[in-house]
This record gives sequence, C-alpha cells and structure tokens, in this order.
Amino acid sequence: MLTKIRNTFEENSYYKAFLTSIFVTGLGYGLYKGMIDNYLAEIVGMGEFDRGVAEFFRETPGLMLVLILAVLYMCSAQQLFKIGAVIMLAGMGMLSVVPAGKVLVTIAVCVYSLGEHIQLGMKNTLSLEYARPDQGGRALGYQNALTQVGTLIGFGIIIFSTLMISGDKPYRLFFAAAFVIMAVGAAFSLKIKGNSATDKSKSRFYFRKKFTKYYMLEVFYGARKQVFFTFGPYVLILFYGASATVISLLFAVSAVSCFFLAPAVGRIIDKFGYKIVMISDTLILVIVCFFYGFAHHIFPMHIAFVVCCVNYVLDSVISLASMASNVYVQDISDNPEEVRATISTGISVNHLITVLIALFGGYIWQKLGIETLFIVSAVLGLCNSAYAATIKTSGKLR
Repeated sequence: MLTKIRNTFEENSYYKAFLTSIFVTGLGYGLYKGMIDNYLAEIVGMGEFDRGVAEFFRETPGLMLVLILAVLYMCSAQQLFKIGAVIMLAGMGMLSVVPAGKVLVTIAVCVYSLGEHIQLGMKNTLSLEYARPDQGGRALGYQNALTQVGTLIGFGIIIFSTLMISGDKPYRLFFAAAFVIMAVGAAFSLKIKGNSATDKSKSRFYFRKKFTKYYMLEVFYGARKQVFFTFGPYVLILFYGASATVISLLFAVSAVSCFFLAPAVGRIIDKFGYKIVMISDTLILVIVCFFYGFAHHIFPMHIAFVVCCVNYVLDSVISLASMASNVYVQDISDNPEEVRATISTGISVNHLITVLIALFGGYIWQKLGIETLFIVSAVLGLCNSAYAATIKTSGKLR
C-alpha cells in the first residue's frame, strides 16, 4: 500500500506529514467518537430532542465556515489545516475536564467541531493538491483510508479497555487520552510547509454559477448524512439499548469496511466517473433508510437490532461516494485555489440544511417516530440522485 500511496502523491510535496497527521488525529477521533454518544446519553442525560439541539450547536461552526474562512482568507490551505488542528485539540482538552452538564459539554463539543470543520475542507484540498495528475480520486481514497484505520485503532482501544472494565466507564479518561494523541497529530501538522497559491484579493465567499449544482448536491448530502451521523447511533443506544462497547465495535466494523473500500471507491470514481457514482449511492441509501426505520416492525427486536447495525455499516460505505462531488469540483475548476474555495463554501452550504435536520430531527423522532425520520432521509437521497442526473460532464473525468 505504501508504494501505491507514493505513486499517487507528488514526491516533492509534504504529503507524508499531512497523511501522518490525519492518521494520528483519526486515532484520537476514534476514542472520542466511540464514547461521546453513550457519554451524552448515560452521563450527561441527553434524550432524543436534547441530542438534536446539541447537534444543532455542534454543526453551527460548519454553517459559519464561510464567515470564518473569510476572516482567515489570507491563510493558505496548509495554515488553515494547522489552525484547525490546534482548535480541535483545545476542544478535546475542554471535554476531558468540564463537568458533565449539558451546556458545558455542548460548548466543548462545539469548540472541537470548529477545528474539525476548518480542517475538513483543507484535507480534501491538500489531498487533491498533493496528488499526481489524474490521481485525485485515488488521493482522496487513501486519505479516507488512513483516517479510517486510525479511527479503527481508537475503537479497538475502547473495545479492549471496556471489556476489561466492569461497572461505570471512565469516559473522561478516554477523552484525556484522545487529547494527548491529538497533540501528536497537531505536532505533525506543524511540519507541513509551504503556502498554496492564494488570491489575496478574494475572501472565501466563493459562489460561482458553474458550481450551482455542486452546492445543491452538498445540501442534499448534508441533510441525509446528518440523520445517520447524529441519530443512527442514538437509535441503537436509546431504542435498542446498545452499550459503548457495542457502539465502538459497530464503528470499528464500519472503519474496517471503509478502510478497504475507500481506495476502491476512489478507483471507481476515476474509472466510471463522478456522475454515475453520485446517482448510484443515494439509490442504495433508500434501502438502508427503509430497514433502519422499519426493521423493528418486520423482525423481533434482537434481529432488528442486527439489521440496523448492518445498515449503519452499509451507510458508512456508501457515504464514501461523497468523494465524487469533490472530483466534480476539480473537473470544472480553473485552478487549485478555486477548488479549495469551492469545497470550503460547499461545506457551509450543506450545513444550511444540516443544522435544521439536527435541530428538528430529534423532534421528528420524539413526536412522529424513527420511521418518519428515516423516510425523510430516503426522500432527500432520491432528490440527490435526481439532481445528480442533470449534471453535464466535461468528458475529462466524466
């Protein structure tokens, strides 16, 4: 795999420090993600609606990303990546020490989320910038794969540790460990040198007519992603009673699946084109949503739980197809700066609906049931496929 990675990225770039930082940070994220949902439910005491409200605030930095990047428009992609790493580190440190109250924990998660969202667009941008010609899809695939394997190790640590621990789980100890690991990741990010080309006369508000369809696709994707990211694990915890160990094991299976399949999805994008991938993945999503929302009506609860777990993993895999929209942007952009600005703007655009899904998703679940929540997700997926079908490809990358 190392040889394939070397053949994917430009040798004279800083891809080694970049990918190492992503891998190490992914490990810390695994410790955080494997515990946070159960921590919010069991220790902080957040119900369905409370979780939706907390997620609304967690996703707010994504909505504000265009404003944040506008303030930081003088910074290069490398500098923004480093800034994101430091802010993530601060948020994780807060989470490990603040009392388990809804407000303070939500603030800590929001700080972490701010750094995470700043890095999000920069990861894709730097992957494409460091990639060799016509290797953009593969570069994004390997970036995702390294993130997943780091995250998998974090989940593995949780599974092993919690099996050895009886009684209450030391959530804050895991958050403290994540802080130390992310400090190492931040140190590697500081080794990334260089300044990518930037038009100093422009802010990060980058809305161009030719990217209209990309912005709309980000809206649909952000909405459907949010349902599973926020409420997928919470359904398993509140509705089926899953423990932190089970949730971490499920995340680990998802990470393994994504690790092996992310490069393959990248190759599929390069071979068949982003349009076909964008249409196909959300058609599969409809099946996933149906079983996630209605499994308990069809099967006994213990079987329905297994069905939902399988569908959660399947959703994680098909979410990899979101890389196709980034390749689409690269295909129709005039230069790397335009790619970076557009992807960053796209992140904020998809959060316009993401924050609403987070806020009202818990309310929909509480008042109308999980069936309605996942019907909404399926409908949004169909809208995504229908809209992707209207894309006119350039013929260069299809």
